[in-house]
Amino acid sequence: MWFSFWRSRDRFSLDELRYISDQLQRIQIVNQINKDFVIEALRSLAELVTYGDQHDPSFFEFFMERQLMGEFVRILRVNRTKDVPLQLLQTISIMIQNLKSEHAIYYIFSNEHINHLIMHTFDFKNEELLSYYISFLRAISGKLNRSTIPLLVKTEDDKVISFPLYTKAIDFASDGESMVRIAVRALTLNVYHVGDEHVNKYISSPPLSDYFSNLVNFFLKKCIELDSLVTRSSKNSEPSDSASRILTAVDRIEDDLYYFSDVISAGVPDMGRLITDSMLQFLVFPVLLPSLKEQTNVAQIGINSSLYLLCCILHIVKTKELASGIAAALFFRVEAFISKLNAKSNGHACDPCIPNEHCEQDHDSLCTVANEGRLGVGTVKSSIFSPVASTNDPSSEQNHCVSQVSLRELLLSYIITGNDIQVLGSLSLFATLLQTKELDESMLDGLGILPQRKQHKKLLLQALVGEGSGEDQLFSSESSLAKDSITTELDGYIQKLKVSTYFDDDFVLSCHCACFFSSGSLRAFLFCGIRSKFSKVLDALVSLFCRSNISSEALWVGGWLLRQLLPHSEKEFNSHHLEHLKSSHKKSATSLSEEMKGSWCDFIVSVITDEWNKCKKAIEASIPQRDLKCILLPSKTCVSEGDSSFVAGERLFETVKVFVLRHQLLIFSSGGSLPDQPSVNSPSSCLVHSRAKSAGLDVLVPKPGTEVNLVDAISCRIAFERGKERHFCFLAVARGTSGWILLAEELPLNQEKGIIRVAAPLAGSNPRADERQPKWLHLRIRPSTLPTRDAASNRKVLVDGRWTLAFGDEQTCQSAIAMIQEEMHLQQSEVEKALSPLLDA
Repeated sequence: MWFSFWRSRDRFSLDELRYISDQLQRIQIVNQINKDFVIEALRSLAELVTYGDQHDPSFFEFFMERQLMGEFVRILRVNRTKDVPLQLLQTISIMIQNLKSEHAIYYIFSNEHINHLIMHTFDFKNEELLSYYISFLRAISGKLNRSTIPLLVKTEDDKVISFPLYTKAIDFASDGESMVRIAVRALTLNVYHVGDEHVNKYISSPPLSDYFSNLVNFFLKKCIELDSLVTRSSKNSEPSDSASRILTAVDRIEDDLYYFSDVISAGVPDMGRLITDSMLQFLVFPVLLPSLKEQTNVAQIGINSSLYLLCCILHIVKTKELASGIAAALFFRVEAFISKLNAKSNGHACDPCIPNEHCEQDHDSLCTVANEGRLGVGTVKSSIFSPVASTNDPSSEQNHCVSQVSLRELLLSYIITGNDIQVLGSLSLFATLLQTKELDESMLDGLGILPQRKQHKKLLLQALVGEGSGEDQLFSSESSLAKDSITTELDGYIQKLKVSTYFDDDFVLSCHCACFFSSGSLRAFLFCGIRSKFSKVLDALVSLFCRSNISSEALWVGGWLLRQLLPHSEKEFNSHHLEHLKSSHKKSATSLSEEMKGSWCDFIVSVITDEWNKCKKAIEASIPQRDLKCILLPSKTCVSEGDSSFVAGERLFETVKVFVLRHQLLIFSSGGSLPDQPSVNSPSSCLVHSRAKSAGLDVLVPKPGTEVNLVDAISCRIAFERGKERHFCFLAVARGTSGWILLAEELPLNQEKGIIRVAAPLAGSNPRADERQPKWLHLRIRPSTLPTRDAASNRKVLVDGRWTLAFGDEQTCQSAIAMIQEEMHLQQSEVEKALSPLLDA
């Protein structure tokens, strides 16, 4: 009897839940004395309520009957400790996350208890408390749907006037802790995806709509920080540490852009418009576009950072308004996006953006349209691309167009005369625009990057339906798009940009910009040179392929862009283009011929074969194979830093990649199809009267332990370790494109034969007799395998060895040198024979 009276309660029972709730309700104040009991009670409540939800509904009925949610709010109000709020937030978070019953969730969210907890004044100086609080908010957002979200908002006349969960969360959107920011973004996305019309209208209206502009401003700070890292890295001779920091900053920027994309894809038009407008207003127009011009007063970041960010935005944030706004802006000058303050300080002077010889435009059409009117300044209150009416001022100042170029022309000039980063960035931007499906074809055609197959398809459709002169243009020698086919998008977006003032008076569009036209003259400008614009892009690409100071990576991106524009036709290549391509190919062939005499001549054939496949795959791929990060982290080659085998290997890779691209472009421009393998002759068999034949070698790579004939061998001595000199028979042999220096030991019973102990590559050995000891022969021993480009980034991977061989006298030493030179000549001749089909093309 007494035993049953003192029997302990079952932990997961209704009696236990009743006992804990009774004890908790008796507490009048929470202090250091009873905090441990309160913490344990809250922890047990979470376990019991979660258990009851899955096993016994009476548990939660008791929870509701005792109004324990209200008790949680009371405990928080009478608390005087730092630890209890942590446990309380954790308890409610666990309950919300684990409750499966919709009825239970409805109860927890009702009666304003959750909102009271959300709005409670916590001490967020305690970072641990902030973490628990954000987790609590995120747990609530995970249970939001069209039925539960009305329980957390206050309405008045069918309008939402308060939403504590959302408003408190976005206060931490720019918190210094990344996990907090991630949780806030997850919460906001959960809210957006509910799709409640009244809630969406509330959060898309001021002042909550400022959240999106604040996000973009916070993103802008990250962009500036990234640029500072890139700038410091360019000045650092050992950029390995800088590269890791840059990649970390890039990851953060891309995470932000993907969040923007997720918000837009939530399907709330107003939020998509807010983000698009904020990015154009605070980032693209005032920062990124002005930064494309060198030495401009308003540039906040470098050209390479600006080009990368534009590409990244177009690649990730896929909205038609954003992509069209950026594309249309390329028809304006940089000065169009300079602030009014700078415009006043600079007066009306129009400095050329680039040298005139590289800024060819349709000057006649530009000057004509510039003289017809002046841009009127309009005001856009709702959206950059909301319908607006343009105004014309007949008092326009004229004749400012000759020295001015649009951003599009500026990018083309970088391709023609810019440095490697400018070339790579400009090509990447054009390539990204070309891949942006949200852009109308009229945009691509106006930029001169509409692929030829799409032009023909559009003209064919026009010819089939009998629209305009499509049939005449389709079968004419000068096929260009009909004028009316371009008016749909490009004209409209340029007109909207032309009258926009970035929503306020902080930024104005320059009235002297040659690209600001009246409606009629704008259309005339766009249509007078559509084919000319395409030809200019083609001219710029051909000029790029003829340059000698540009990396192969940039040239390959240019090759991809060319194949996209002209996939199957050689008709667009005129004699001028072909002449330049042939000339550049001859230069590449000459450079490759020099490499045949270099340290890696035995690898040239295999490298060409490998790079041929890579180049063909790269320029025929659906997307560029080069990562956009290469704009920020250009490959650092060492082609001019000495004569080591490492440097020679880097130079060989670069020479071969350029040669292969130019050769493939020459085939393509002549109307041919690219073969899967390069035209290379098979290596010839071993010559009848050769040292390799005499030595009895029938393998390309001799291994230690192989038996050879020592007919032509020369006796020598060498010490691989201090004080341990050894006697060997020296032999240099070439077999096909392979060549080796062999050190063999004579067989005791047959001195005419020996066993190979050491083998080193013949190429790059650079034989040289010692000046003081003429019977000593110095050899440079390079690695036997050519490293990949990735491995070559670590300079300590490859170290050249040094051999010093001692011969009996000076004459014997000279005979050894002559043997090496003869075999090297045979090896180089075999390489030249193998590559003759490519070099003679």
